[in-house]
Amino acid sequence: MIIDSHAHLNDERLLPIAGEIVAGFKANNIESCIIAGFDYKSSLLGVELAEKYSQYALIGTHPEEIKEVTNVILGKYKELAKSSRVVGIGEIGLDYYYEDNPPKEEQIEAFEKQIMLADELKLPIALHVRDAYGDCLSVLKNMHAHLNSGILLHCYSGSKEMIREFNAFDCYYALGGAITFKNAKKDEVIKEIPINRLLVETDCPYLTPHPHRGETNEPKYINLTVEKIAAVLEKEKEEIIDITNKNTKTLFFKIRG
Repeated sequence: MIIDSHAHLNDERLLPIAGEIVAGFKANNIESCIIAGFDYKSSLLGVELAEKYSQYALIGTHPEEIKEVTNVILGKYKELAKSSRVVGIGEIGLDYYYEDNPPKEEQIEAFEKQIMLADELKLPIALHVRDAYGDCLSVLKNMHAHLNSGILLHCYSGSKEMIREFNAFDCYYALGGAITFKNAKKDEVIKEIPINRLLVETDCPYLTPHPHRGETNEPKYINLTVEKIAAVLEKEKEEIIDITNKNTKTLFFKIRG
């Protein structure tokens, strides 16, 4: 069965129906999902949902929200990480897309602090990177001593050439609904990802796959992403499910069992 490695059931659009969504997992060939935080409030809510519905959670602050990355908040993350449902720190990283995003230097500082937190907690990191892959690589190089528990590039949108750079850090790569878009042109990127480093995700309620674009995304649509990958790699859908399930467990569940 499929593991959705990045879902926002803690988003206001999905929160009211979170129980209904999880109840439908089995019917949609889904084993579980990992609920990703994007600030402290959403991280706390994600842990609460994971505990309530026997799912998993990432805790961390998105680069657009890094003004909250204080020693107090980092201490609160340490407390949240005591939950057995917390499997990583994320989504953290760099986002240079919008002009009014926090300055690059501040984003890098907050990114490095959260990498150090993950290292202290012996948890993998899930990275949000948009228009910032070069600087992300520089941070990983500078923080190499603290990268001891695994790295995931969530919703990977970089080039196939950049994959070769990130492979030096044994990164994992998660693909979502964007690869199904008619103008995506991501087949070569999909082929470049090492098969033992490939994960799938929805990033719901965002990035709803074709042919449901315009609708609110949900974990059930992850099947469309899996089918796209299977078609590009010329493999059976079940083989992709087995591979990505194993990879997700290798990255996120190796510490907690």
